[in-house]
Amino acid sequence: MRVLGVDPGLVTTGYGVVEFLGRNLSLVEAGVVRADPNLSLERRLAVLYDGVLQVFRELSPDAMALEEVYSRYEYPRTAILMGHARGVICLAAAHCNVPVFSYAASHVKSVITGSGSASKEQVQHMVMARLDLRRVPRPNDVADALAVAICHGNLATMYSSAASGGGQ
Repeated sequence: MRVLGVDPGLVTTGYGVVEFLGRNLSLVEAGVVRADPNLSLERRLAVLYDGVLQVFRELSPDAMALEEVYSRYEYPRTAILMGHARGVICLAAAHCNVPVFSYAASHVKSVITGSGSASKEQVQHMVMARLDLRRVPRPNDVADALAVAICHGNLATMYSSAASGGGQ
């Protein structure tokens, strides 16, 4: 199974594709889609859509995983803007017939590190260890995208194994 993890942003969107073969996993590709912050919102969304669509077409993921939108109560505009970014990313997935799975940040942290309150650094180091990388993926958007991909792959593998009787 090949999972595309995405950390949405209006200027920098991190992505990472992880291949799962049983309990083994490997990094296929990771990077960012960047939009000029001086562009209008609709142009940044178009750049984001085109970039993510290209990732889908080139890397052919079986599923996409992304974090749910989180915004502090004091900043509702941030949640609205992030909703736009998530929307065009989900639209790209729909156009490529790729199912979308969404996870709360605390759930991703829990699956990756065992603690839903793990620090960003703890998550990054677990991503590095799980993918047998020499260094922490940079920028942070890439590490976050890989974490959500690993989270989904782990859960999908676990549920698949249990459904087929592998957990007995």
